[in-house]
Amino acid sequence: MARKESSIKQLIKQRFYFLLEVIIVFFGIFFFLLPTIFIPYNENLDVSYGIYFYALRAILVFVAISLFLYVANFAMEKRRRTIIVESDSSPSKNFRNLFSIKKSNLKYQMLYGTLLLFLLFIPLDYFTYLLLPQMIPFSANSLLLNVTNSYLGKSYFVFIISAIIIQFSVAFYEEAISRGFLTNRGNDYVPKMSAIMISSVFFGMGHFTYILNIASLGYLIMLPLIWCIEAIVIGIILSMLVMRRKWIFPAIFAHAINNIISAHVIWNYFQGNGFTILAIFFYPILLVIGLILLILNYSLIREALSLGFKDLKVYFKNNARIKEPTDHKIIRIMLDILFGVLIFIFGYFLT
Repeated sequence: MARKESSIKQLIKQRFYFLLEVIIVFFGIFFFLLPTIFIPYNENLDVSYGIYFYALRAILVFVAISLFLYVANFAMEKRRRTIIVESDSSPSKNFRNLFSIKKSNLKYQMLYGTLLLFLLFIPLDYFTYLLLPQMIPFSANSLLLNVTNSYLGKSYFVFIISAIIIQFSVAFYEEAISRGFLTNRGNDYVPKMSAIMISSVFFGMGHFTYILNIASLGYLIMLPLIWCIEAIVIGIILSMLVMRRKWIFPAIFAHAINNIISAHVIWNYFQGNGFTILAIFFYPILLVIGLILLILNYSLIREALSLGFKDLKVYFKNNARIKEPTDHKIIRIMLDILFGVLIFIFGYFLT
């Protein structure tokens, strides 16, 4: 897709018009999610409430993004084409195509999802819990404030059934918004790495807001900050994969399975157990599996890391092709962070 060269004014215009489209889609998500408010809550059936809530949310978010990408495309077509891009294809179709799983690529999508899970998510969580033991009670108490997460304190049978449905639903709609919409559509307005950075800041800020929970009182402010930084790193890596392969299933799969594993840590905490048993007998097994996968897929992983670091290096360097001065580069990066935060603010109240 062709894109006009970037002056400071053009940098701002690109991101501003993307923000306008995001607001339109987020309003669409808001209206589609209104039915979730009317799901009846019964204290005797509190677990089923969480299942219905998250499953319905996942379906409605997908439908809302698909529909309102059409609306936004129609509403902004003339202005966007004359100022932002020179050519454009159906953003709604591009979004839906990310969820396509074909027989020819199912094996590879599963492989990428498995590698993300064992080489990114699991080691990151394990060392966070190990080095920052307060992260477990902080996460547990923050999550349990929401009645939709009451399954975390139930019997194991109820917990595991609920965790599977809920966490796949959560991963589905979070990836649909962050990677499927913000990263993928953002790249139609701004360069790929800027779209990745904007969506990753949005994703990270969603984790930082746990600092606003009453449960955060008494805990170090660094805990939600570390959670935020980890989410930004994860967001960058997942977005790179989605942009490179145009597959979103690996991100959803790794995200969901890791959430289920993390939910076990929290469930174990509510049972009155410490992290020691899981740290000694459970996570090391997962880390060994990850090491085996690393050895077996070393060339694939090395290639992916090489491409990823190359993209990051280019992003943080002056663009020699347009003779970008250092001050423009700094402004570009700061604008990406700023618009990631602005998009999060709208998303926080509308989604």
